[in-house]
Amino acid sequence: MSGLRTSEEVDVQVRNRGQVPDGAEAYARRKVLVVISHVSEPVLSAQVKLTQAANASAARPASAQAVVDVNGRPVRAHVAATTMFEAVDLLQERLTARIARARRNRARGSRGGTDDRTWRDGSGHEHRPHRQHLPAEERRIIRHKSFSLARQTPQDAVIDLEAMDHDFWLFTDLASGHDSVVYRDAVGGRHRMASLGTTGRQRDFEGPLSASTVPVPASDVDEAVQRLRLTGLPFVFFHDTGTGRGSVLYHRYDGHYGLITPAL
Repeated sequence: MSGLRTSEEVDVQVRNRGQVPDGAEAYARRKVLVVISHVSEPVLSAQVKLTQAANASAARPASAQAVVDVNGRPVRAHVAATTMFEAVDLLQERLTARIARARRNRARGSRGGTDDRTWRDGSGHEHRPHRQHLPAEERRIIRHKSFSLARQTPQDAVIDLEAMDHDFWLFTDLASGHDSVVYRDAVGGRHRMASLGTTGRQRDFEGPLSASTVPVPASDVDEAVQRLRLTGLPFVFFHDTGTGRGSVLYHRYDGHYGLITPAL
């Protein structure tokens, strides 16, 4: 059965930020519709955001992001390039790969396995946007998201991490009931898990997922900010002493910080 979707069936919503060149919006819509046309499951919605940085001297000032809802499961891709049309081409490629990987991982999920390969271009460099650099004293927490964490297995959390093209995925471990995070190890690129109240020596997984043996630090938000500044990591997962829950402080692409906390 063909998975073809027409523009009448799926209205690809495109938003622009900055001086996006003429024709890029229609070009992005066409490219995403091509991706959708090869999806065998129902596509419920598709959203695209095109951003042209004001700083023309930036190495890759054009970024494109898409979120496609495939039968109730969102899949996200985010890329950057020197021109907007190049960014849209890369977005099509990455979104196609993300949807295919999400489908493979869901099939493997019941067997405890995940697809551990990273998507890279031919030169071996990922086309993720660069984060803007701001002096430490100018950085602020400008976005705070709080929501009920999904109760799921670590393997399902990895599937969501990959589908959403994020650096980390915050969830509640179904087995232990502890707030946890899965992420990619910066050195080996393997999936890792950190969890409140446990260490890697107390947990074994099937497949490529492993548990961090480093205890999750207990701190307040201000101390987490200091740790993020000192380590230079993309995010820190910490036991928030103010709430008793696991939270994540992370670097945003605009150079500021974002904070994710579980709903109490």
